[in-house]
Order: sequence, then C-alpha cells, then structure tokens
Amino acid sequence: MWALRAAVRGGAWLSRAVRGCRPPRAALLPPPPRPERALAAVRGGLGCSEGREGGRGGPRADGRRSRAGEEEEPEDAEEEEDEEELLRRDPLLPSGTQRVCLVHPEIKWGPGKPQGTRAEWQVAEARALVCTLDGWSVVATMVVPTKTPDKKLIFGRGTLEQLTERIRGSPEITAVFLNVERLATPTKKDLEAAWRVPVFDRFTLVLHIFRCNARTKEARLQVALAELPVLRSHVKSNVAHLGGRGRSSRYTMGSGESFLQVQQRLLRDREAKIQKALERLRRKRRLLGQQRRRREFPVVSVVGYTNCGKTTLIKALTGDAAIQPRDQLFATLDVTAHAGRLPSALTVLYMDTIGFLSQLPHSLVESFSATLQDVAHSDLIVHVRDVSHPEAELQKASVLSALRGLGLPDALLESMVEVHNKVDLVPGYTPAEPDVLAVSALLGLGLDELMARVEDAILRATGRRTLTLRVRLAGPQLSWLHQEATVQAVDVIPEAGAADVKVIISDSAYGRFQKLFPG
Repeated sequence: MWALRAAVRGGAWLSRAVRGCRPPRAALLPPPPRPERALAAVRGGLGCSEGREGGRGGPRADGRRSRAGEEEEPEDAEEEEDEEELLRRDPLLPSGTQRVCLVHPEIKWGPGKPQGTRAEWQVAEARALVCTLDGWSVVATMVVPTKTPDKKLIFGRGTLEQLTERIRGSPEITAVFLNVERLATPTKKDLEAAWRVPVFDRFTLVLHIFRCNARTKEARLQVALAELPVLRSHVKSNVAHLGGRGRSSRYTMGSGESFLQVQQRLLRDREAKIQKALERLRRKRRLLGQQRRRREFPVVSVVGYTNCGKTTLIKALTGDAAIQPRDQLFATLDVTAHAGRLPSALTVLYMDTIGFLSQLPHSLVESFSATLQDVAHSDLIVHVRDVSHPEAELQKASVLSALRGLGLPDALLESMVEVHNKVDLVPGYTPAEPDVLAVSALLGLGLDELMARVEDAILRATGRRTLTLRVRLAGPQLSWLHQEATVQAVDVIPEAGAADVKVIISDSAYGRFQKLFPG
C-alpha cells in the first residue's frame, strides 16, 4: 500500500499545530482532546502527503486497513517492483555544478509577443528557475531580439553567428538555458553543435526541478508521465538521424516490427503502466476523500503562483513550527495538510498545493491534475498573491486560468478569498479591491482579519450554524457534542442538573443529535 503510506504519513506535526491554537471562549468544562480527531482524519481521511515541508512523521499509517477496519492484503510485490522500475530514469540535465548562460529571445512585435510583461521580468523568473538547482548559477545573461521565433534556429543568421561567437568565447559557460517553452530535438542538436555546450529549454528545466523536488511516489510517477513527450521526441529524432533507415526491413526486429515501432510500443507500455499506478492512487484518494467528508473537517486549499508565500502563510495560521518554508520556486510539489483552529475553535485543514507558473508546459499540468484535484474537493480556496512582485497581475491571471482549467465548481471559485501577501515589502500598500485582504505572513500582519474571513466563508460553505442546546449533565449529550461539534461555551445550571451549550454544528450532525437525544 505504498500510495496510502506516502499519502497519509506525518501526523505528529499536525498535533503541535492544533495544540498551539487558542482555546474555546468561555468554556467552563474542559473539552475532551479534539486534535487527535483531526489527526485521525489526516492519517486516514485525506489524500495528502508529508512532502519536503511536512514535519517529522508521527506514528506510521501504512494503509493496511479497509474502511470497515479489516486487514487488507498487502499490495502485490511485483506491482511494487514494476513501479520502482518506472521511476528509474536517466538524468534530464547535466549533473554537478553548472555555469549557465541565460539566453532570452525577445519578440518585439507580432502575435508571439508576450502581453502584460517585460523582458527583464521574464529574465528574472528564468534566472530564479536556474538558481533553484543546487550548484547551478547564471554567469551570463543575453536578451536577444528576434523576428523569427518560429524558425528552426529561432534567430536570424547574423544574430546566431554573434551569439555563437560570444558563447564559444566564454570558457566559463558550461550550459545554455534558452528561455523558450519547447525546443524541437533537431533544433536542440544543431544549437549544441554550434555552441559546443548542452542546451536546454524551459520545459526541460522545469521538469528537472519537479524531478528533484518530488518526494512521494505519486509526485515521482506524475513527473515520469510528463517526461514521456521528451522520450518520444528523442526516439523520432534518433530514427531521423539514421536517415529513416529505422523504418526499413534491415532494422526489423524478431517481432516483425521496425526499430521505431518497437520503441513507440515500449513507450506506450510505459505510459499504460504509469497511468495504471496513478489510477490506483486516484481510487485511494477518492476513498480517503470520502472518509474525510464523513468526519466533516472543513478543508481550505491555499493556492497561488510559485514562491508567493503559501507555506509561510499556513505556518503563520497554524503555528506549526515544523513547517520550513523555502524561498525557492516549486518548493512544494506534494499536497500537504496542516490542522489549525479558527477564532471559534473550529478545526480546519489547510492544504498546501503546488505553485503555478506562467507558460507551464501543458503536459506538466495534465500530469499533476490528480494532485490539483484536491482543490476541487475543498470547502474554500484562499488565493495568495505576492504584491511585491512586478508581475503580480500576470501571475494572478496565470493562477485563475489554471484553476478554471480544473473545472472547479462555480460556487467554489466565486467564494474564493484573495490575499495580498508580502505587504511589508510595499510600504503604505492598500488593496484597490474592497474584498481583498492585505497580510504579511512573515510578520503576522492582518492574520486576525484573514482568519475571521475564512471562518465566515467556511460556516457558509459547509452549512454550519451556531446553536445553544440545553443538555443534561448526567447524560452523554455533552460528551457527544464535544466529539461531533465545536463547543464554544458551557453555561452550567446546577439547580436544573443541566447546561446550556453553545456549539458550531453542521446540519447533518444536528440531525444525528436530534435522533439520538429526542426531546
């Protein structure tokens, strides 16, 4: 059950988050410990993972129990071995220290000219991508105008000759990052032959970062799925390099297939195996999601452009000291869950999600759709924006476009809370929109207002309401309410042997209460 083990470990760090939150207001009778209930929901009821930023793992939940509590048979060892084999791949980029020349083709006019951005901002993001990799640095940056971005070698003949002279004349350069979405394999080979160093594009770099940051088997399988277009293009290029001879009878294998046909069949088989492994994981996710919904813990998905401060904000909201945010693109690839309490003492689960990126290759988005589907099953979305970034509006558009591509319910998108983070870097900042909240997750500014807004949205989205119920002190009602609802206050009436209990309770839980304790 590797999928469940990878998905639900990491409970101990959640308990610290819940214990560190404020207690219920005016509670005269101490409530039974409820954090364990939230932890049980995370361990057994959510398709979440520890990731790189999850805390130290608590008691192991290896997923060998079914919904009824019976022991399930362990996963077939052969399937486990097959999945491990799928994850053994050759490196996409050179290993070790690399001194990179960043080449940015600037399109001055025409339909290919990017809208709403500037070359220096695109270069800054490209530089940040390179520096995400350990031991990699940018030693030269060249912004090169081009009128022919769709031609094979991207640049005109004279420009390419000047570029080649500069790159060859700089012995410190060990690789070239050409800041375009995809390079055709023949183009890549021709440029490498001209520049005499490895050349890679945005797709390959982002894919390599994903591979380096993927920790759970789910994330690694999704990266392996995204790599298949690269492998297919390599196969076609290699056959073309043979002058088409790969199609001839001379290269026919024992099965009667040509070399190209064999390679394509192997890739199809590989894709089918990866999809089968991911489908097993999706089934587990659906089961875990059903279990979480039965436990009725509200889920808040925190989304945003990569490196906008999502993880730092979740750490500030939960008080979870084990979360270690990193100032790095794509630091989070695996969905992680963190429990916290709202001002009413209602326990919620904050889901930290993969960051978005403009011009993110479509195959990567498709491959990570299973992970991003967690957003579709949440009760509220919090969209975090870095307002100190010069391209904040373009980043917002990229995130909203990706969310719409997931087919999220209209009600979920309309109730989304927009948070402007890093206002400490913009002195005197005030949001132009009335419903937007300005915060500094790092300094703790604006968090009380944000938690109040989240609480109000969660109560509306989940159908919870605040009630005052009179219960007998000698009966089990009070204990039941502590287990199934959020107790805010208990007013004991000694002469009546009863208490008025103020609770936040869902409609379904209130229905069960009335059925169990009529009158």
